[in-house]
Amino acid sequence: MKKNRSIFLLFVLAGFLFSCSTPKNVAYFQDLTDTSKIYTQTITGGYEVQIQPDDILEIIVSNINTEAAAPFNLGNTNPALSPGIQITMGTLNKPNSTSASNSSGEGYLVSKNGTIDFPILGSIKAVGFTVSQLKDSLKIKLDKYLQDPIINIRLLNYKITVLGEVMRPSTYSIPSERITVVDAIGIAGDLTIYGKRENVLLIREENGQRKFIRLNLNSSDLFQSPYYYLKQNDIVYVEPNKSKIVSSNYVRLRNLTIATSVITLLIVILTRIH
Repeated sequence: MKKNRSIFLLFVLAGFLFSCSTPKNVAYFQDLTDTSKIYTQTITGGYEVQIQPDDILEIIVSNINTEAAAPFNLGNTNPALSPGIQITMGTLNKPNSTSASNSSGEGYLVSKNGTIDFPILGSIKAVGFTVSQLKDSLKIKLDKYLQDPIINIRLLNYKITVLGEVMRPSTYSIPSERITVVDAIGIAGDLTIYGKRENVLLIREENGQRKFIRLNLNSSDLFQSPYYYLKQNDIVYVEPNKSKIVSSNYVRLRNLTIATSVITLLIVILTRIH
């Protein structure tokens, strides 16, 4: 019995060793291997996130006439004093409830039909606009009331989630409103040695659909991917490779063997007592 168990464990250990990650699966952007050359890729335009339903916007209207601008800031308080949402790396502190427009600093909640309720102006379309496009739209409307209004808009609930084989899986709030897949992995402390780099899963919800996209971190083609830049509420999941699976199976087998031995010992003791 002991001999058979030892042979079985030997095969498990051998499988674990042979399935360990090799350098070809660990290195990022493997096609950039020749250090004597310079590789270039054309960067096509910038990237701006589009506003989605349930986003929370901080909109501040400034003007040389502060009294005239004040009615247009009823949806925000001083950001430094605002108790509504605090942006911190790794955490997202939200109030228990939000409204489309209020005076407690929560900002403007984008409704399911894609609008915000803005003071005096009423219902304003926001979904599908970038921040700069919404600025332009508001400026045109505010020109009727203010001379040369200055509008600042910030997305308060821009967050992404990184899960799986990374050092610090968590949900991260992003104050810059611009983050790439590589940035997200860096914030999460990089992949562990057990992370499957050639098959990272991106989960994204947009236009009433949930998309599942596979990304290959081993290839520099990632930089040209339309999914290189992340959107708010994206989820990045790093799957475990075979080494981690075999290792987990070995641990479960070891624990099962120990538990079986303990139970057998208890049965023997109880039998001898009786």
